[in-house]
Amino acid sequence: MPQPQTLLNQQKLWKTFLIFLLPLIATNILQNLSGTINTVFVGQMMGVNAIAAVAIFFPILFCLMAFVIGLSAGATVLVGQAWGAQNVEKVRCVVGSTLFMTLIGGTITALLGVVFAKHILLALGTDPDVMHLSLPYVQWMLAGSPLLFIYLIYTSILRGVGDSTTPLIASGMTILIGLLITPILIAGYFGFPKMGIVAPAIATITGYFAVLIFLAVYLNKKDHPLKPDRHLLGHIRHHPELSKIILRLGVPTGIQMITTSMAGLVIVGLVNRYGSHATAAYGAVNQVLNYIQFPALSISIAASIFAAQAIGAGKSDLLAKVTRTALTMNILITGGLVALAYLFSKYLMALFITDPEVVALGQQLLFIVLWSIIFFGASSIFASIMRASGTVTVPMLINIVVILAIEVPCAYLFSQWWGLKGVWYAYALAFVCLCVLQGLYYQLVWKKKTVIALI
Repeated sequence: MPQPQTLLNQQKLWKTFLIFLLPLIATNILQNLSGTINTVFVGQMMGVNAIAAVAIFFPILFCLMAFVIGLSAGATVLVGQAWGAQNVEKVRCVVGSTLFMTLIGGTITALLGVVFAKHILLALGTDPDVMHLSLPYVQWMLAGSPLLFIYLIYTSILRGVGDSTTPLIASGMTILIGLLITPILIAGYFGFPKMGIVAPAIATITGYFAVLIFLAVYLNKKDHPLKPDRHLLGHIRHHPELSKIILRLGVPTGIQMITTSMAGLVIVGLVNRYGSHATAAYGAVNQVLNYIQFPALSISIAASIFAAQAIGAGKSDLLAKVTRTALTMNILITGGLVALAYLFSKYLMALFITDPEVVALGQQLLFIVLWSIIFFGASSIFASIMRASGTVTVPMLINIVVILAIEVPCAYLFSQWWGLKGVWYAYALAFVCLCVLQGLYYQLVWKKKTVIALI
């Protein structure tokens, strides 16, 4: 077993940060692309009803992802602290406890999902014309939940020990497997039976299964600290104290995700009132914003891991330096992407929209909100640094208050004043307010607390 090497051992923190960050950004972009590629195959090979059938799974997936991302956020903080303290045994305990909860959650999801899939789809108001397509697809996807959950949790935990490259390799493999298998199973090439709508689901499950096997072999061959050997597997059980801490850190993140999603649905309903052109522009603008937000979110994830390792190593004095480094990266990387998006806004809109009028509308909306993504990135960094120390409730409440008291009400109010543009003014205002409030709490309250390791 190699001795723990924290991310803090290098003299130039910005260089270490950047080396860790770049694979993380690439992984997030690849994961988003995998969903896009699946949709393209289904749409091109099976038609509009098939796309509608697959799209119905998205809100279900988002709720499941809230659970997984929350769990991984809590686990990554504890893994980072234990790794910073050079306590490999404690790292294994955290990983074992997290995987135990993941397996339980994934198994329950799979069983209940398959049995109650039709009831869920009816509750979502699924069109009867696509029910026969949606039901088998959703059942297959939910049946594969344990594999999806373990894959996402395990790759997140790998980052906690400073490894952002292996998750990138794993993500690339899942996309490659999907690219190869999905069209083969849809069309029945090479003697395979035509699987129809369940083809992308089977390809996805196959990809996760294959990548988990690859990770087991690859990590053992590398003698990786998180290799799934008998020592690590022996820790996959219920650790009551660790489970409580992981859930205490993770549940607020899940709640925040669900709140954000619900607010998004409300605003989509508001945008839809302005007609199909407005909805199309909304979709295109959000696609561009997502790709600019990925680096900002990746920087905040990296900041959380660096901060957790610093706390575990007893070097709380480095937290201010980690924060400054992350904020600088946000200005340089996110700010650079924002500048490029302004310069090439017309071409970016044209990637998603062909109607010149809607392209022009999308440009206007993009111009209103783009600059505020820098503030969004900064607020995420403040929250992630605080989360690394175990402070999660107040940052979550700040986020929810901004969504419910500023973003949604202002979207309604501003749209009355300025029409469709008002919705994006509300987004920009919310991002700025979120940054100011998280920054004030970080500076005036959190920094005055004594930071100690959670485990």
